[in-house]
This record gives sequence, C-alpha cells and structure tokens, in this order.
Amino acid sequence: MTQMNIGRYLRHGTLPQLRLFEASVRLGSLARAAQELHMAPPTATAQIKKLTETVGLPLLEQVGKRMYPTDVGRRVYDGCSDVFRALGSLEDALDDMRSLATGQLSVAVASTARYFAPRLLGAFAQRHPGIRACLHIDNSGAVLERLRRNEDDLYLVADPAPSSDVMVQALVPNPLVVDARADHPLARQHDVKFARMAAEPFLMREPGSGTRDAVLKVFASHGLAPQTRMELSSNEAIREAILAGLGVSILSRYTLGIEPEPTGLTCIDVEGFPLQSQWHFAYPIGKHLGLAARAFLEFARAQASQLARGALAQSTATPAARPAFKVG
Repeated sequence: MTQMNIGRYLRHGTLPQLRLFEASVRLGSLARAAQELHMAPPTATAQIKKLTETVGLPLLEQVGKRMYPTDVGRRVYDGCSDVFRALGSLEDALDDMRSLATGQLSVAVASTARYFAPRLLGAFAQRHPGIRACLHIDNSGAVLERLRRNEDDLYLVADPAPSSDVMVQALVPNPLVVDARADHPLARQHDVKFARMAAEPFLMREPGSGTRDAVLKVFASHGLAPQTRMELSSNEAIREAILAGLGVSILSRYTLGIEPEPTGLTCIDVEGFPLQSQWHFAYPIGKHLGLAARAFLEFARAQASQLARGALAQSTATPAARPAFKVG
C-alpha cells in the first residue's frame, strides 16, 4: 500500500479510531469498548463517526442490543488485526535494537588503525553478537571523503583538521615512531639527532595519507626535506621495503600491529620521538548516531585506552640494549 492510497487515513489520526473499532466489534458494544478504553461515550461515538467518514461506507449496525460489523466493517476488522500485528512486530524489532540484540554498525578507519580497530570492533561484536558490523579501511583522505558523503556511522582518523562541519572526539594516543630494520646502524644509537635520521633514505606514504602529512610537517619544522627514496601506498609495503634495507620511515606505533615489536624491525631512538598524535572518532555535525554507534562510542572510550596502554607497556619493556621510550 502506497502513501497515496492511505492518505485519507494519515490525515485523520486513524490508529486510535481503529483501536476503538476493534474493541467495539470484539465486545459487540460501543459503550463497553469505550469503557475498556477509558473513553467517554460521546467521544467514542464521535471517533467511530470519523472512521466511518474516512472509509466512506457504514462499518457497524445495531441489531437488538448488540452491535455487529457490516461486510465492510468485517474487512476493516481484519485489517485492524494486520495493522496491530505489524505494529507489534515493529515494536519487537525496536526493542531488540534498543537492547542491541540486533542492528548495524559501519565504521571507516584510517589505515594506521588497521590492526588496532579490528580488535576493538571485534571485542564489541563479541559483547553484542546480534550487531552486524562493517569495517572499511583506507588512507585518511579516502576516509575523510567517506565522511563528507556520510557513508558510515563513525570514522576513526588521526588528528583531523578542525572543521565546523565535523564533530570530533579524542580516543587514544597514536604515537609516531621512526622505524628501521633491526640491524640498521642507527638502531644501536641513543638520542639520534633528527638531522642525522633525515639524511637516511626515506620511505614515504602516498598523497592522501595522514601519516605523510604528519611526516612532512615534522621535517618542515626542522627546516629539512625527507630524502624520499620511494613512495608506497600501504604500510605493509613500507614494512617490506624497510626489511629489504631500502630506508627508514615514520609510522604509527600501531601501523604494523600492536605486538611489542614486529619481527625484523626496530624503533630508532630519535630526538623528539615518539611524536604525539591522537586518534579521534569523527562524524558529521547534525548526524543522528544510531543505538549501535552510540554504544560502540561508549565501549571504545572505555576499552581503547586499556588496549593501547597494554600494547605500549609491552613495547617499552624492551631489552636494555635498545633504548625504551615513554608515551605521555
């Protein structure tokens, strides 16, 4: 049934009238229906009159002391059952959503969080197995474009630029570190000067990457430019290039996993590092977050810091031969 052919019912507040009509047929009396619904008899009479006018045909007939539906009335009575059943099913579904027994959640995250975010979302899904969750991973530029198109419920990005159109909530630290192969000469040194590190061949993320933007800013703050040897479009590709001895790179501490230190790699102890960065949840201002999205926000705020602190605590519990760092 389209809204065009139910327009007459939408205009006249038909649902209370249908409830009264159903009770009148079931009880065989308009007066008893009014009593059951705690309605004054004149009001009940007026409501049935309005429903009859809306339908355009007689609905009830009085035979002796009992009221009976007409042929049209019986059809309307059957329709009442369908309407009330549909509304009951809708309310059951809404109750499930209110209790997070069912629902959908779509989250887009920057690639720097590709290991951290799935663990967080997975823990939430275990707590609420009826929620169908979708996770989209791309570079920061693509995630922000998804945000502009309002394609998801929530977006997880590092240090988004201030915007009057976007609501931003800080989540957890996202420290940036200098990664190198474990046998790199600088790996055995303490407090390496930034200029010394900057002289090394550098592996750079592609345009659109939030990490690339952060790297260019820190080099510019030192009045230097990276000695870019290669641009790569994924953190995994940078990892392989580092392991191949092609250079060093600046990446999120969590980019290559949240284990203490990925095999074959090390964090160089460079002055000013780790760089302080922050992951943020973002969504368009004016967006109405669904129940699942709001629940995930609360869950993430409660759990993400614990997950991140645990990983960082492990990463600082390193052998004495390699300098540890502290994330404030």
